[in-house]
Amino acid sequence: MSKKDETTGSWTGKAALAGAAIGSAAVAAALLYASRRKDQAAKAKTPPATPPETD
Repeated sequence: MSKKDETTGSWTGKAALAGAAIGSAAVAAALLYASRRKDQAAKAKTPPATPPETD
């Protein structure tokens, strides 16, 4: 292998590793966001503990 191939190979390996780390963080953030929205939607659907008073 030439020196050019070695430097390119190590750079692409580091870039792939960084891309995988960023991708994993994005997936984790999306899951947290989705679960939070699901919890808020469930809270919005629950009726109040006491019904409102009407005359």
